[in-house]
Amino acid sequence: HFSVKQIEKRDSVLTSKQQIDRLLRPGSSYFNLNPFEVLQIDPEATDEELKKRFRALSILVHPDKNQDDPDRAQLAFEAVDKAYKNLLDPEQKKRAVDVIQAGREYVEHNMKEKKKQLKKDGKPQFLEEDDPEMFRQAVYKQTMKLFAELEIKRKEREAKDMHERKRAREEEIETAEKAKREREWQKNFEETRDGRVDSWRSFQAGKSKAKKEKKPRSFLKPPKVKMEQRE
Repeated sequence: HFSVKQIEKRDSVLTSKQQIDRLLRPGSSYFNLNPFEVLQIDPEATDEELKKRFRALSILVHPDKNQDDPDRAQLAFEAVDKAYKNLLDPEQKKRAVDVIQAGREYVEHNMKEKKKQLKKDGKPQFLEEDDPEMFRQAVYKQTMKLFAELEIKRKEREAKDMHERKRAREEEIETAEKAKREREWQKNFEETRDGRVDSWRSFQAGKSKAKKEKKPRSFLKPPKVKMEQRE
């Protein structure tokens, strides 16, 4: 873990290679969620300072200037460009500032709670965060954590929305296919109706004819027995 001074010393090196390494360091997918961190600029910076910083940094990491490592330079340049565009958007910039402020407030609140507990336990109310450098480092870490948590939630929402859109699309396709099958069935039913009616009529006519031609059954009558008369 780097201390804040180490971080500032590392970030102050303005060579192309150092900047590319910084922007693509392990965990950069989360570090780079903070556009101020990407551009190494204070949230209080003016628009002119922001523009000046973007120009300087984008030139340093541009693929044309780093032809020995164009692929990584391109990724670094895209991170810088994305951060700059985010800060040009008032809504995105406000969101980033709010996250940074929330990180600071969380650390301050946590410090108060710790001091309350120390007082309750009768211990000296001193925290390492009382040191300005350690306080800045704690805020830095908490801010990165908040940006990461928000990004994870955003991805979860995106995945959920994608799943719901896919399910809705599948239902739409199934409904369309069902309607198509019903139309085809109805069309086939109508096209074959005359043939079925003719077949039914022929069948009925055949039954009627067979009935008429049928011979009546004859029953044999038993012979009359003449009773003998007795004298």
